[in-house]
Amino acid sequence: MQKLLVMTGLVLVVAGLLWPFLARLGLGHLPGDIAIRTQHGGFYFPIVTCIVISLVLTLIFWLAGKL
Repeated sequence: MQKLLVMTGLVLVVAGLLWPFLARLGLGHLPGDIAIRTQHGGFYFPIVTCIVISLVLTLIFWLAGKL
């Protein structure tokens, strides 16, 4: 459990430090993300972005488990 918490913290710190570069990747605006706009408001759900982030985090934690 301690290893998992440390790895989570390190991933968050690295993501925070790399945020200016990660913002340029277009996460949150990928094809397949759902965006519904009406004149009274809108709804946005980044489903493909969630899947990509989930896959990357799964790979990171899988690799961390192998160490």
